[in-house]
This record gives sequence, C-alpha cells and structure tokens, in this order.
Amino acid sequence: MQVIAQQNDTLDLICWRHLGSTSGSVEQALKLNPGIADLGAVLPMGLSVILPAQPPKASTLTMINLWD
Repeated sequence: MQVIAQQNDTLDLICWRHLGSTSGSVEQALKLNPGIADLGAVLPMGLSVILPAQPPKASTLTMINLWD
C-alpha cells in the first residue's frame, strides 16, 4: 500500500492511521522504505511511503489462573 505523508506526519502516525496498529508495522515500513529514517522524525509533506499490506498479527499470551 502506498500513501502520501501529510503535514507533520511521522511514520508511526501513518501506520496507525492506515493500518490501525504500530506494533511491528513501523519496522516493516522502515524496511520497505530505505533511507526514510534519515529524513528525521517528521516526514516531508507529500512524501510517498510504502506500507506493508497487512499489519502483523500480535502474539497471544496464554493466561493462567492460580486459583482454578
């Protein structure tokens, strides 16, 4: 997915807005956009950013109950 950065956008804000999550998707977006980290935290307006197709699935934690 390709999106255009708006004014004062950061990579994690773009991931949150378009994918609904930042967990793992920011790291994937950094790999898909080499050199984007060199631009600084706030991305230039109008920059084309490639995002991963789907947000990564969060790992599930198994809960135990000590009183059962």
